[in-house]
Amino acid sequence: MYAVIATGGKQYRVEKDGVLRVEKLDADVGATVSFEQVLMVADGDKITLGKPLVAGAKVSATVEKHGRTDKVVIVKFRRRKHYRRGGTHRQHYTQVRITGIAG
Repeated sequence: MYAVIATGGKQYRVEKDGVLRVEKLDADVGATVSFEQVLMVADGDKITLGKPLVAGAKVSATVEKHGRTDKVVIVKFRRRKHYRRGGTHRQHYTQVRITGIAG
């Protein structure tokens, strides 16, 4: 059984006991979070599509940790114009473990 959820402006395919990194959530480590925006639920050959969401479906997960991804270097450059800008970025994330799919 798997589901497709939407969180943080992205869509993820999740399965029970799967580990997932999503955009930072405002929850403590060990807390239970639920994802209400379920776009699709599949159980074997039975597939339920939402229009746009599946009514009554919910995916629950437990927060494992918070962290930051690897550093990404950002470079803006215009040749022959004496223009060069640089910077870096590290995105925050929350790692969750899927505990159940209801729908």
